[in-house]
Amino acid sequence: MPAQIELVVFDMAGTTVSDNQDVARAFQQAFLLNGITTEIEMIQPLMGYHKPVAIRKLMDILNRPTDEPEVERIHQDFKKGMLSFYENDPAVKPMPGAEDLFSWLQEQDIRVALNTGFSRDIASVIIDRFGWMEKGLVDFFIGSDEVELGRPHVFMIERLMSAANVTDPLAVAKVGDTAVDMEEGRNVGCRYRIGITTGAYTEEELEKSNPTHIVDHLQEIPRIITRNGE
Repeated sequence: MPAQIELVVFDMAGTTVSDNQDVARAFQQAFLLNGITTEIEMIQPLMGYHKPVAIRKLMDILNRPTDEPEVERIHQDFKKGMLSFYENDPAVKPMPGAEDLFSWLQEQDIRVALNTGFSRDIASVIIDRFGWMEKGLVDFFIGSDEVELGRPHVFMIERLMSAANVTDPLAVAKVGDTAVDMEEGRNVGCRYRIGITTGAYTEEELEKSNPTHIVDHLQEIPRIITRNGE
């Protein structure tokens, strides 16, 4: 009999935090502040990566040499924009159904964790604004700057598994809106890799990364967990 799910690791922006291309626009603005014009369509496929990695990838797409001081300047401008947005903008809200899902998982004695391509300071602002830790909805979170390598590498989920005292990756589900979320879950060996269409990727785009499931709403996830993936 397969292991029961003990831990669900969710992405943040586009998965559990509403995102109307806000992250991509902040990324675009950070490049523009450094004299570089980009298109949202170039940026969207890079969502989910540790942001300095995404900046380097976009530099490659633009056929620009990778200049590490420039990468750092763009990243700092991005962080300033995102911190201000998540601290102050009234559009910042949990994804519909996120808090109900977290509560349901807690009732099932399943731990809830968040990981992200953001640095920890941005993730902290979001979680503090929503009060998710204080409400007992989220048990753990990690930023991509807290590990050696972010997605699609295994380190963030492995750290969260350790914090939750979960040793078997087949007891873990990963939920995210990007291909790199699905790759991360596959590299760890998560039992479920659930793509969601509320963020950066369409269903067709997510299918290319071989998720175990694709959903349109967070409310669909309890069915997957309670029916052993059916």
